[in-house]
Amino acid sequence: MGKENKSFHTPRMPKVWEALIVLIVLIAALAIGIIVYGVDPHVPMLLGVCAAAIMSVILGYKWTEIEGFMIKGIGKAMQSIMILVIIGVLIGVWLDAGVVPTMIYYGLKILKPSIFFVATLLICSITALATGTSWGTMGTMGVALMGIGFGLGMNPGMTAGAILSGAYFGDKMSPLSDTTNLAPAMSGTDLMSHIKFMLTPTAIVYVISLIFFTILGFTQYNGGAADVSTVEALQDALSSMFNINPLLLIPPVVVIVAVALKVPAIPGITLGIFVGAIVGLIFQPECTVGSLFNCGMNGFSCETGIYEIDELLNKGGLMNMTFSIAMTIIAMMFGGIMEETHQLSVIVDKVKVLVKKPISLLALTEATCIVSNAVMPEQYISIVVPGRMYSEEYEKMGLSPTTLSNALESSGTVTSALIPWNTCGVFIASTLGISVLEYGPWAIFNWLMPIGCLVMGFLGITIADKDGVKFSKKRKLMKAENE
Repeated sequence: MGKENKSFHTPRMPKVWEALIVLIVLIAALAIGIIVYGVDPHVPMLLGVCAAAIMSVILGYKWTEIEGFMIKGIGKAMQSIMILVIIGVLIGVWLDAGVVPTMIYYGLKILKPSIFFVATLLICSITALATGTSWGTMGTMGVALMGIGFGLGMNPGMTAGAILSGAYFGDKMSPLSDTTNLAPAMSGTDLMSHIKFMLTPTAIVYVISLIFFTILGFTQYNGGAADVSTVEALQDALSSMFNINPLLLIPPVVVIVAVALKVPAIPGITLGIFVGAIVGLIFQPECTVGSLFNCGMNGFSCETGIYEIDELLNKGGLMNMTFSIAMTIIAMMFGGIMEETHQLSVIVDKVKVLVKKPISLLALTEATCIVSNAVMPEQYISIVVPGRMYSEEYEKMGLSPTTLSNALESSGTVTSALIPWNTCGVFIASTLGISVLEYGPWAIFNWLMPIGCLVMGFLGITIADKDGVKFSKKRKLMKAENE
């Protein structure tokens, strides 16, 4: 017999310190690039990709495999990339068609500064509940509300915070949402049990958010009205540039109704583009097929000499989404390598052995979701990976899978918007035109939800046994028996 073939080599599992080196390189590159030099996160993130790839070679992976991991990672974000493309086109077309200007015009008439933040929260909540998409809500109602807030002289960070709080509440609780369906699938429970279990903790945090934005509006703007002359000047400018007509509100209504009728997000939003183009050709003398194509590609552009109008309207277009698309691709290259080579899971496995109580398992789940959002920066991965990693642990502890599904949504879904290089963070920055550092402190619902879930875990509200009985109820029953 000939010699045994030694060419086949099985890659080994990474050591904890090896995985930590990659994370340290990524964090250091992002920190130095963003904080010290104020650059965009793309190239620093690419350095993280290089570090992960080099470590993969050390672990025994071939370049063709590593390249495959990156492609697989990008593939998981393709839906996000497609939505980025479509939202970019939609904003450009709706601006050229006069749809967004009409929404801003009427919003300036109706909304007052004192109630603006809480009204924004409620509008985005209802839209996201009806459609099941935070991205669709921010790309339609969010864009208009940012314009209205600008016209009313509202703080843009506060406005975006209210938009996010409403959009992510609706996304989290809507049975039409992909993340709301994904979380129970990963934990092993059904959709309605998952939503029912989330109801109490989410409602508590939502009410706190409502109170916060109500107080914020009345304290920051003294319950008064906006500068009437500024508002009237903006309305006059909009009406001189566009034919303002209530029928131009049809496209956003069509999008909301379509997705509410369970039309998937991408065709639902695309339908909004076509309807917007049709009403634009009907009502706007300056709107042509050529201008719609151009605005869909490059965004709407005007130079009126009025700063406020130019700020409001120079937006949208596919090309203006390339920043977000490029960031998504680079981020998912990193995420794909980290997931497939187990460079994150070895760290978590090391910590997992220390978990002895349900509350510590809940805390670890939330921490892993948040780290996943930063390290493998895609919202879906922050639900899928921790869901796979911990489902067996929850079962061993005799906990209901709804405890896990709630933890996944309360941390993975909502914190994705708070990471600048996460696909959600870059989408929001491109769509609303504001950075995470500006809106982050005001996205009350997003950062309060994981904290609230953990605090309510100590109280037994967000932890239940395998029969679905919450620990808070079990404690009451035990207390009643002892008495």
